[in-house]
Amino acid sequence: MGRRPAAAPDRSLGSVSGSDPEPPASRYPPPGRVEPQWPPLVTVAAAIILQFLLPDRLDAGPRWLLPALEGVVLIGLLAASPSRITGHNVRRRRVSLVLVGFVSAANAVALVLLAQLLLHHQVNNGHQLIIAGALIWLTNVLIFALWYWELDRGGPGVRAEGADGPPDFLFPQMASDSPAPLWRPQFADYLYVSLTNATAFSPTDTMPLSVPAKLIMGLQSLVSLVVIGLVISRAVNIL
Repeated sequence: MGRRPAAAPDRSLGSVSGSDPEPPASRYPPPGRVEPQWPPLVTVAAAIILQFLLPDRLDAGPRWLLPALEGVVLIGLLAASPSRITGHNVRRRRVSLVLVGFVSAANAVALVLLAQLLLHHQVNNGHQLIIAGALIWLTNVLIFALWYWELDRGGPGVRAEGADGPPDFLFPQMASDSPAPLWRPQFADYLYVSLTNATAFSPTDTMPLSVPAKLIMGLQSLVSLVVIGLVISRAVNIL
């Protein structure tokens, strides 16, 4: 009788001595994760406070009018929202977007008025310009963090349910070789993205994937460049 052929070696994962097992495949969307409501609310409140600190000449109307409207919308958002975001709520999302839009419009008006002041009037107070530019820049960081948080994957409510849409941002933890394949971003991650984008005038470790994300990041970079390039440099020259 002939010899039986040798059995083929087992080449299944991890059977070969010294071989490393492959990392687990990334799952999309990852499981839902409840988000606390207080970080974005505190961010909005901080942006409103920063508007009160701006010089009087950077207000288009009565100094109290727009922050008062923002405060009313913020109170409404507090009343309509639970302490934690567990699912998609159409009313909460609409109120939140209106509030962020109010704060964005107020900061844009302040920047336009400050640019007009520098271009068409004689300004001799460099310290005041530096303070005004810093306040507008900080408000810019806070506002766009809120926009990123509301935009990505359909919004925080959708993400909390685990019913994410296509990702608008590619975080490092979402890479295929990441040690955290089931990771999902929280508000602090979007705040960091906003801070680095406003500082570097371009994405750093987190890349925009969708067209809206690219447009919003580009707009933030432009605003930051105007503030730093026009306002701060002019103030330093005065000093």
